[in-house]
Amino acid sequence: MFNSFSYGQRSSPIGLIETNYGDIYIKLFEETPNHRESFIALAKSGYWDSLTFNRVIPNFVAQAGCPDTEEGFNDPEYLLEPEFVKGITHVYGAVGAGRDDNPGKLSARCQFYIVQNKNGLHRLDNDYTVFGQVISGMDIVDKIVLVKKDDSDEPLTAITMKVSIVQMTKREIEKLYDN
Repeated sequence: MFNSFSYGQRSSPIGLIETNYGDIYIKLFEETPNHRESFIALAKSGYWDSLTFNRVIPNFVAQAGCPDTEEGFNDPEYLLEPEFVKGITHVYGAVGAGRDDNPGKLSARCQFYIVQNKNGLHRLDNDYTVFGQVISGMDIVDKIVLVKKDDSDEPLTAITMKVSIVQMTKREIEKLYDN
């Protein structure tokens, strides 16, 4: 069968987080298929659309999704086995899966964070799964971590988000990359 896409025109799913500060685009890694598919499924279902960035810390992360709870994340439907991949690390703009202190390092599907430290956070490598990379919008993340917040690092004014998946060609993706 003839492929209807010419070379370089195949599309890929890109995460789009629309916030009241601007848009953030995320490349989702094929090397972490379970986390990638989970993010896509939750985005398509509108899971995060009523949630916010609930923890923002300069030189650390902007975290979104379900808030931390004292009991941790114990619903097996919302836990994923870790997918640590050599060469995929906590660099500036890396998107990782949140988790509690469980010994199996299981990820909470509902929670993600974006590394805002320009030097990366390599102490988190092989403890938290990195499943994506911001390709446009780190200027937005940089603004988000600087908002006024309470003692638990939650913004005083909600930073809302709408998370969706957009299909983009390789050429469209290349045009998005932050310099």
